[in-house]
Amino acid sequence: MKKTVFALAALGLIGANAQAQTNVTIYGVIDAGLTYTSKVGPKNDSRISLDSGDMATSRIGFRGTEDLGGGLKAIFQLENGFNADDGSLATASTLFDRKAVVGLSGSFGTVTLGRQTDYLDDIGSKYTSVQTFGSNGIKAGHFNNLDRVGGVRANNSIRYDSANLSGFTGSLFYGFGEVAGQTSAGQSFGLAGNYANGPFGIGLGYFQTKLAADALPSKAGDTDLKTFTLGASYQAGPAKIYGAWSQTKRPLAAALAATGLVNITTATKANIFDLGVDYSLTGNLHLLASVIYDRADLSRRTAGSTKGKTTQLNLGVDYYLSKRTDLYALYTNQRANDVNNPGVINAAYSNAPADDTSQNVLRVGLRHKF
Repeated sequence: MKKTVFALAALGLIGANAQAQTNVTIYGVIDAGLTYTSKVGPKNDSRISLDSGDMATSRIGFRGTEDLGGGLKAIFQLENGFNADDGSLATASTLFDRKAVVGLSGSFGTVTLGRQTDYLDDIGSKYTSVQTFGSNGIKAGHFNNLDRVGGVRANNSIRYDSANLSGFTGSLFYGFGEVAGQTSAGQSFGLAGNYANGPFGIGLGYFQTKLAADALPSKAGDTDLKTFTLGASYQAGPAKIYGAWSQTKRPLAAALAATGLVNITTATKANIFDLGVDYSLTGNLHLLASVIYDRADLSRRTAGSTKGKTTQLNLGVDYYLSKRTDLYALYTNQRANDVNNPGVINAAYSNAPADDTSQNVLRVGLRHKF
């Protein structure tokens, strides 16, 4: 009997020790709301819809660490996006579409391998309208997210983030194309740095991709996208002021347009300016405003100028019922000149106006984080 009690006690200690060394967290966001869109589709009809993720993509994730000793930890993160309005996967046939990584962290920094974003996604969440109006509502303002500040995932990638060095952090990113005999086909590369000190922060990042073999075989391995973003923010009392400048270049945009693989609004070169403020009127109530202005060289025109521009004005109110639950009301006006209006929500071209007229979108929603 004593031996049995001793054995059970030993197993309990082992289990408690394993539990202490391993930590797994389930987390997520559920965001749903009513959306009014003034002009949709070929007839520019208005639409009222119940949408998911207008401010923050609905998601569920699993994050874990294991203490390996000596300051070294094994880490993993699996994250799936879904549509709260109908329960479907955000990306068909992809379970963990937002992130699927495993890695190591320690005094040297963090290394992760798998499907993930580069650091431009972090810059977007710190210094652009992504942080206040959500990536799905500003991608059109950033020319279909060519500068990647709304987050674009890369498969088969390695990412390194340095430890914090007196406020400075750096990041390196590499994505494998995995094409036999064509190492550069589908390849991607990024580097970035960020400095934060008290109320001030500044970050910059660069990212480039090579064309995959299946998109345009004769150009496989040629540079498809080059994008650079510089952003900064300053917390002035209750007001957080932020701004960013991005420049994107797509050397192959004209060739891709000729095959019908891209929309007419795809640019060979674009300069994007994003300026905004998050004003905390009270601890729970935030007033939001931003403007995003783009100028672009277009890859293909049916008529008129080869230059185009869009201006997106965003206004909003965000009220926190608790630290995890908030109600929001957001208004966006997207204007286009000499280019088809890409539409506001998630740059969904099927939902865009049929021409370069302006589009008005009103979103009223509820977001819960767990």
